[in-house]
Amino acid sequence: MNQPLTYTPPDLRGPGPQPVRRRHVFYIPGYDPEGRSRYRFLFVRELNRHARRFGGERRAVSEARLSPDGLVQSWRVEAPQGGEGAETAYDVLLWDDLVARDFARSRILSVALLVAGTLHSLLIGLLFRFYRLNWKYGNVILYPFAMVVLLTLLSVFLGTMVHAHLGDWFGHSIGLPIYLSLPLGVAAGIVWIKGIEAFLNRIFFWQLLNDWVFNWQHGQGWRPDYEHRLAAFADIVLARLAERAEAGEAVDEVMIVGHSSGALTAVEVAARLFARDPRLGAEGPALSLVTLGSGLPLVALQPRARRLRAEVESLVTQPHLVWCDFQAPQDWMNFPGFNPVRHLALDLRGRPVANPLIRSARFREILSPETYARVRLRPFRMHFQFLLANERGGPYDFFAMTLGPQALRERVLAPEGPDPAPLTAAG
Repeated sequence: MNQPLTYTPPDLRGPGPQPVRRRHVFYIPGYDPEGRSRYRFLFVRELNRHARRFGGERRAVSEARLSPDGLVQSWRVEAPQGGEGAETAYDVLLWDDLVARDFARSRILSVALLVAGTLHSLLIGLLFRFYRLNWKYGNVILYPFAMVVLLTLLSVFLGTMVHAHLGDWFGHSIGLPIYLSLPLGVAAGIVWIKGIEAFLNRIFFWQLLNDWVFNWQHGQGWRPDYEHRLAAFADIVLARLAERAEAGEAVDEVMIVGHSSGALTAVEVAARLFARDPRLGAEGPALSLVTLGSGLPLVALQPRARRLRAEVESLVTQPHLVWCDFQAPQDWMNFPGFNPVRHLALDLRGRPVANPLIRSARFREILSPETYARVRLRPFRMHFQFLLANERGGPYDFFAMTLGPQALRERVLAPEGPDPAPLTAAG
């Protein structure tokens, strides 16, 4: 796909420049069965690395607290004592229980759903559209299906050889009757697959298989459990903001951040927030939406995903929201150059376009050449760079964005990013 990675909506609006002293971040992970154990550790580790590399003051991070319903993991980051920065409340909105449920279903059912989803996408031409948007992501999508075909052929071959050896096919065969040799051959093929389970997990086979199945099901409207969770997330955000206002802890900026599949979730949650309370962003704190390495097209391009496209339409024309979509050509699992205004054939009915701002994360610039050379062929490592500490300063900086004194609009619209900081020893 040969599209520019920088786009500023012609009718972008929003509050004027104002320092952010208090910020509330609602972070939504991607399709990850270990959400409640991964992201607090990752956040603290990378924040410490960021401080070491750029000479910033170490900031106290509270212990994580899990809500009684298990849907929110929360902590707070204190404002720096001697420098600029916002006191930040950080809420991780969890849906890893839904993901874990997908992982726990029958392997046979998961493979059947994968085959059905892939064949359906091929028949309607959807997979070809994904390839045109980003051939690397097209390969990632097709990878589980290709592996299923390969593993099936290998299992059949192995089972056939066992059956042939145990049966009466060759002169030196054992000579078991077919009603024994055939089941043993089938069992050998199954046992072999079970024996390489750990290897399949290391190469992210089941992760990518279940992720694609989820996106296909969601686009078909077959995930009521996920729809219920979206409604719960909208309730949580509104309740948290109301609690802070009643306690006299009003914030300057509310930031909804989603990474990977969680970027799609963040878009859907933001749309539901405005549907519940149209005054958001116009009254009270600025409302910002940040999507990182988004897989939005995986669902939005599906013909039956009409509700999602309508929600994107509502955000694209929402003047009281600042939505920034960060993309990276080096990331295999996003769609660099994708712009919902251009590629989703939205019916804006003449309304002005206010979103999204599209920017490149510039991974080549914020990583050292040594690190970039080491990770450029590791898709998941590169995909997670959106959440990791920079090694060099640049316009994209996850921690400056979520903990710094600038609101999202001012940071993204700055003509130049911060000067590159010297690279120091990494932790």
